[in-house]
Amino acid sequence: MNLSNESHNVPSHKYRCLLYLKRYEEKDIKGIEELFAEDIVLRDWKIRVEGKEKALSETRKNFKNADTIEIEVLATYENEDTVAAELKIVVDATEELYVVDVITFNAEGKITSIRAYLGRGDD
Repeated sequence: MNLSNESHNVPSHKYRCLLYLKRYEEKDIKGIEELFAEDIVLRDWKIRVEGKEKALSETRKNFKNADTIEIEVLATYENEDTVAAELKIVVDATEELYVVDVITFNAEGKITSIRAYLGRGDD
């Protein structure tokens, strides 16, 4: 995953999104904790939780259930406070998931919501 240096001092939301995905792939719960806002909402096709501790707990469960996580960023789309990332995620070298994460940021650059949508891998 390419995390090229920003040309200015303030990282873009796209950079923060890619950093989150890199830390997720590395199963770096401490690094993810630094990125989450206290009032984060995490929602995917199975769960919805509110608050940093609950979001971290769900993330830990995902990490525990997977030996390896590989994330390929297929495309990103960015507006003022949101980045959508189209992803190919491979879990344990066998399970392929095609997902779109829609990640919203607050004024401090912390993640306030992650909405994940499961898709299909065909064109």
